[in-house]
Amino acid sequence: MNIIIGIPAYNEEKNIARILSKIKKISDTIIVCDDGSTDSTSEIARNNDAIVIRHEKNLGYGSAIRSIFLKAKEMNGDILVTFDADGQHQVEDILKVTNPVQDGNADVVIGSRFLEREISKVPEYRKFGIKIITKITNASIKENLTDSQSGFRAYSKQVLSDISLTEKGMGISTEILIKASAKGMKIAEVPIKILYEGETSTHNPVSHGTSVVLSTVKFTSIEHPLKFYGIPGVIISSIGLFFIIWTLQEFAEFGSFSPILALIAIGSFLAGLVLLIAAILLHSLISVIRENNSVNRD
Repeated sequence: MNIIIGIPAYNEEKNIARILSKIKKISDTIIVCDDGSTDSTSEIARNNDAIVIRHEKNLGYGSAIRSIFLKAKEMNGDILVTFDADGQHQVEDILKVTNPVQDGNADVVIGSRFLEREISKVPEYRKFGIKIITKITNASIKENLTDSQSGFRAYSKQVLSDISLTEKGMGISTEILIKASAKGMKIAEVPIKILYEGETSTHNPVSHGTSVVLSTVKFTSIEHPLKFYGIPGVIISSIGLFFIIWTLQEFAEFGSFSPILALIAIGSFLAGLVLLIAAILLHSLISVIRENNSVNRD
């Protein structure tokens, strides 16, 4: 099978040659997306026989992954493996993530940092943040993952063909999972070992977490509008209905009612009703769009 290794890189001149020399023992096809580096990342990658995609300015991790996806699709790759350029992933684990795709058991395989017993090298604040984000992601997909934010992944040809990416930031990791799950693709995890030698990450943990949460909310609302808008709509309109009944009972018993109570009742009921209508309309609209896209592909 045509296995392509895709590496998003930003100012990685210290690591990229060493990583490429190891990866070339596994695959001859390597794509490096230089996301606006100001150092010699692109030149070193070309000198090591990598296919280089150069962004003139730093567009973000998501943009780099999207460029790699498009190039791998153009090259008719059977499997795409995304691999970080900071030296924290082990080349020996590439076969672990590709095997389930090659065997037809998965479309997306995540190299999880939390399936191994020895995970103590992962900084504690990262463990906490990743677990919180993973719980949020799991609420929007069918699988129960342990590491939704790992950038070490393998993707099948179907993923490259059927999933269009839009996120520019770190939220792309969640975007892929939500879209793959919505299309009924199988997502699996395999254990990997991660090497943390000091703090090498260039991603701010707060902005990373915020980006991922916002992406999760956005794509959940698109992929599951009935659940995202409908459930809150039912709850809020039910609260409004409760207050309406309460207001009517007060008026029947005492001949008067609280204006504040009446405003809460009417406001809650109408807000819930708007959410329910939005859920139905968006579900219908998205269903029509998906059917048209399916017909156009056929």
